[in-house]
Amino acid sequence: MAWRTAEDVYIHHVLTGLVAGVTVQDARGRVVAVNRRARELLGRTGREMIGRDAHDLLHRGPAGEPLPRSQCPLMRAFLAGHTEQFDHQWFQRGDGGLLPVAGMIMPYLFAGSREGAAVAFYERASTALGNDPAPPDHVAALADLADRLALVSETTAVLTSTLDLQEGLRRLVRLVVPRLADWAVVDLLSETGSLQRVAVVHMENGRHVEVAELAGPMPPLLETSRRPLSRVLRGATASLFVSRDDYVGPPDSGVAAVQHDLFDLIGMRSAIIAPLPGPRRVHGALTLARTDNPKPYDAAELALVDDISRRAGLAVDNAQLYAGQQRVSETMQRHLLPRPPDVPGLEMECRYRAAPQASRVGGDWYDAFRLPDGATALVIGDILGHDLQAAACMAQVRNMLRAFAWQEADGPSVTVDRLDRSLVHISEAETATLVFARLTPAGPDGGWRLRWTNAGHPPPLLLDGAGGARLLEEGSGLLLGTELPVEREEAAIDLPPRSTLVLYTDGLVEARDLPVDEGLALLTRHAAELAHLPLDAFCDELLRRSRPAAEEDDVALLALRVPPDDGARP
Repeated sequence: MAWRTAEDVYIHHVLTGLVAGVTVQDARGRVVAVNRRARELLGRTGREMIGRDAHDLLHRGPAGEPLPRSQCPLMRAFLAGHTEQFDHQWFQRGDGGLLPVAGMIMPYLFAGSREGAAVAFYERASTALGNDPAPPDHVAALADLADRLALVSETTAVLTSTLDLQEGLRRLVRLVVPRLADWAVVDLLSETGSLQRVAVVHMENGRHVEVAELAGPMPPLLETSRRPLSRVLRGATASLFVSRDDYVGPPDSGVAAVQHDLFDLIGMRSAIIAPLPGPRRVHGALTLARTDNPKPYDAAELALVDDISRRAGLAVDNAQLYAGQQRVSETMQRHLLPRPPDVPGLEMECRYRAAPQASRVGGDWYDAFRLPDGATALVIGDILGHDLQAAACMAQVRNMLRAFAWQEADGPSVTVDRLDRSLVHISEAETATLVFARLTPAGPDGGWRLRWTNAGHPPPLLLDGAGGARLLEEGSGLLLGTELPVEREEAAIDLPPRSTLVLYTDGLVEARDLPVDEGLALLTRHAAELAHLPLDAFCDELLRRSRPAAEEDDVALLALRVPPDDGARP
């Protein structure tokens, strides 16, 4: 049996009937599939070839001698991942004889993103050193196979290049139009069974056009409908050919009516509707339609579309799993982050922005709470890691800090030192950075006194209300969790009326393409320009302007403002 896995089903359909022999090998060079013509030319059964190293089994020199891998052109092309033609090579037949061959080696990307290669070959008329012209049918077969394998590899590449579901599907339909279809449509089923048409794309004047008016919510999917789209969405395991005849007569459901109207509007001549299957359920359907091309789809194209849709289904499943994890992480973190307390004589705003990728959610937090002596505690912190484990550790550290701060009216450095010495014994957090501050009234003029200590965190930013802005870099020390003895420092400053204090995490000022010094400079400049805005608008606009475009990390922000003195005091 030459076809071992579901992955090979596509290869089987595409390669069956080709006039060229074809072998497919995985990333380690082992043969995973051969077509009938290859078995005939090589005088070997599929069982004799599957699982064997292609180079050791087949590649020989002109006298039948084994070829060192470094001297084998096919091995060099395979290792480099290049598409290359070869004219004078020799394969060993099952009877020990030599087969003079010419053909092409092409990269092949499996659905699991395993890189392999396909080798298409035909028998040369003789072993003479002259060039044997390839028969036209061989040339056409090789060109067709190269184009199909290239499309499969490109499909895998575009689907794995983003976790954004909509963007991934948008790239997919732009890839298959116009190479496989004049129109491409994607319908997605939600977990609750509602159906949404998320993409309708065709070519117009040489460019892709998205027809937004044909997208949107679809009618309910009925179990009784026998039309192709409904059958695919209900779990048909393979792609279906569709012709005009399939949608003749009264529609048997709202979905069928919408599909009939679409095909009638675009002038469909032939179509394929393919499921987007995931491990648990069908996520939707891909519809490809020809309107200008009169050639109906054939079995090889059906197999190709079926393979593309399987890859798309896995990509949809992965994207939905990531989105679900992100929702869980973000919801968990938002419930752990408190609303700012109501402190007379102060304005306070908090923000949390999750990173787009689910795996980047979890470690950043802010906190603000009243203390028994009347002071207000302010915290901004970041736990090592960006996942659910980091969010759980963040909750542990936050609660420990609250307990230590509530226990006695000590200075911030004493509280943080106590937290640091307890961290490795009580919490699962490895390391953490934070700024912890105590805020108390400073006198009758409406100002406030801020005392803080900084454990390896980006410095607070102070806007003095008169146009000045500076980073509070005093009171800085080592991050938490190093288990090194350290004497933590404190710093203090008066916050006059109209001043604004900004505490933030490093996701606001740092990314792979943004050094932290540049990020801090941008933050300072943007904050000074926005200081005139109300505090809620100030926070939103500061996040919009200062957050790196890459958005690689989540961001927590705590801002407070001392309003003009109105006599209000706690």
